[in-house]
Amino acid sequence: MVVIVIIGLLAGLVLPSVIQKMAFAQRGVAKADITSIDQALSEYAIRNGNRYPDTLDVLVMPDENGYRYLNKSRMPLDPWKGDYVYEAPRPGEPRPRVISYGKDQAPGGEGDNADIDNWDEN
Repeated sequence: MVVIVIIGLLAGLVLPSVIQKMAFAQRGVAKADITSIDQALSEYAIRNGNRYPDTLDVLVMPDENGYRYLNKSRMPLDPWKGDYVYEAPRPGEPRPRVISYGKDQAPGGEGDNADIDNWDEN
């Protein structure tokens, strides 16, 4: 019985730290994915007369030479299983925006729910 109580106490002390580290890792994965997508968008623009694609799906579809700008068979989902949001550049904006809406999958938020995008990261 004492052993069970001790194990329970240790789990109560360790579990919050593990959960916090996992949330930090998920945000890191989202940042890495967004950086990869941003780089693929830049390469696409360079090869296509400084024009960006209308959708992110173009990055994973092989071109006429079988080349993919993003070396994946389909667009990745963010760590919370949501789609990355793509906003093509508008007049006055030099580059597109790629966003993960975080854990809550809604614009805005704080902490784990905060948005992650390539404009803030670079």
